[in-house]
Amino acid sequence: MKLHLDKSTQYNTIARYDARHVQIDDTRYESSLIVMPQRIEADWHAGGFDALDEAAFQRLAALGCEILILGTGMKQRFPQPRLMRALIDARIGLEVMDLGSACRTYNILVAEHRNVAAALLFDPE
Repeated sequence: MKLHLDKSTQYNTIARYDARHVQIDDTRYESSLIVMPQRIEADWHAGGFDALDEAAFQRLAALGCEILILGTGMKQRFPQPRLMRALIDARIGLEVMDLGSACRTYNILVAEHRNVAAALLFDPE
C-alpha cells in the first residue's frame, strides 16, 4: 500500500509497505529493520517474530527513543512479557501492531516530531 505522495527528506518516513517489504524514500527493505526519524538500522533481528529474544529487546532499549512501535508482520502478535523488561527498565513506551498500522502510526508520530522508533518484522516466506 502506498501511504503518501509527498516526499520529505527531513525525516525518514515510510512510503510503501506490504507483507514482504517497506520502502523508505527510494530504498526498499526486505528484512527486519529499525526506522527512526534520523537513521535506519537494517537487519536488526534475524528469524522473525517467533525468534524474538532478550537480546533483540536490549538492542531496542538502547535506541534512546520515547516510544517504540513493534510491527509484527501482517497480524498483531504480542511478545512474551519477560522480553519487554529491557524496555520497561529504559522507560520506553511500547506499542505492538500489525505491520500496516505500525507504518502509519510511525509516520504520524514523526510528523508530530516525536522521539519514535519502529521495529518492523516481516512474515516468513
